[in-house]
Order: sequence, then structure tokens, then C-alpha cells
Amino acid sequence: MFRHAGETDHASRLAFLPGLEGALMAPRGRAPRRIGQVPLYEMVDGELRQRLLQKVYPPGAMIPSEMKLAAELGVSQGTVRRALNGLVDEGLLTRRQGLGTFVPEIEDRRSLFLFFNMIGHDGQHELPPARLESCEIGAATQAEADRLALPPQSPVRRLLRVRLLRDRPTILERIVVAEAVLPGLGEGGALPDHLFRHYERSYGRTVTSAEERLRAAAASFGDAELLEIAPGTPLLEIDRLAFEAERTPVEWRRSLCNTSAHDYLVDRR
Repeated sequence: MFRHAGETDHASRLAFLPGLEGALMAPRGRAPRRIGQVPLYEMVDGELRQRLLQKVYPPGAMIPSEMKLAAELGVSQGTVRRALNGLVDEGLLTRRQGLGTFVPEIEDRRSLFLFFNMIGHDGQHELPPARLESCEIGAATQAEADRLALPPQSPVRRLLRVRLLRDRPTILERIVVAEAVLPGLGEGGALPDHLFRHYERSYGRTVTSAEERLRAAAASFGDAELLEIAPGTPLLEIDRLAFEAERTPVEWRRSLCNTSAHDYLVDRR
């Protein structure tokens, strides 16, 4: 159990965090420190992260109240609140007014569009159906290994999909995942439109964040054929790396988007 500073020794703190042996899993942007240097709220943060990773609190579950967590961990409610606030800020937890603090579910409507930012010129936001064109397994290229943090030549799966917006091919997706992380993905030729929900339900892999890079591109002959446009048509390329908690890469996706009838929306609310 944790105690306020001066109420317990380092050994009993370590006993509450099995396997860490003095180093906490560091929140984003925070380096691990020796146990004597770690504030109590960071220790609570580390314990809650472990519980999230181990699915002690599965997606959709309500987190125990601040009072209960404080009593369980032997710290003040203010310490628990500070740790929870950090996890909420990172999107690992979400608060529902009048209800409590919950582990987000990837299938809720907000999450469906959290990682999809294409809208029609009329402002309509819809999740387009996806058609699987191909699926293959092979050794990771250097770029794939670097992006997914894999050893060289690790087995990866490469998927090619076309998304249709209002019955028109609009987005071409090239997806790469590690076979060890998402084994058998795409086998059988059928996949749901929303892959992140599939990762969570079928593999226990929950995407909590993503990093995107946007650039201008031109349609190659092959891409143009799949998107039913002329070669050389200007496209928006979205290079996205999706992560689990602790910034572990899950998926590398490069999307080519025909923006003749759609916009890329960034809503910072």
C-alpha cells in the first residue's frame, strides 16, 4: 500500500508494484526515476496504468471512486485526483458528468470518429465502408520495422483497402501491422469497417492515441485505377501511427484521400 511521504519505506512501496523493481512505466513525456524520487501521485498513476494494461478495468468499466482508491492505496484523495486527471488528459480515462470516471470504449460514437477526420463539403460526418483489396504477409522492410518498433525482418501483414464515401471510392488505405501483435488479421478476406474496434474486441489491443502527418501527393496509375480518377490527380496523404497505452505502436496506416468532395477536419474542442 502507498503511504504519504515519510509513512513507509521504499520496500513496501515496491511490494505494491510487482515486477517494476523501482521503475514505473513512464507517462508520456516523463522519464522513469528511482523510487525514492517518485512523488506519490506518479506511483498511483503507474499503478492505474498497470491495471488498464492488464484489463483489471476493461473498456467500458467504471473506475472506483477517488475515496475508494485513496483508501485502497493509502494516499489522500487529492493524490488520487491528480493521477486520474493526468490519465483523463491523455485520453486513457474519460469522465461522465454525474456518473464517474470510465475506461473509454472504442465503439462509442465519439471514438468512431476520433481517428477519422474526413467530412463532406456539406459538413456531414460519416464512417465510410471499406473494401479489402488484398492482404499479404512478409518480412518487414526497414521503414516498417522502424515505424512499428520491430526487429528487422519481423513478419508483418500488409492490407490494402478502399473506402467508399457516398458510393464513390475516396480513400485508399495501406495498413501494416506486426503479425505477432495482430496475428491472422485479414485472413478469410473479411474485415469490419472500423478496425480499431476489431483490434480491441478480437485481440485485446486498445488504440488510445495516434500521430498523423499530412502531405500532398499525386495519384499513381495503380492508385488512380482503384480510386477511379485520372493519374496525377492531387491527393491528400495521411501517414498515421496508432498506439496503445505507453505509446506502443499497433498499426501504421498510409491513406490517400481524394478531397474533391471532402475536407479534412480538425476540431480542437
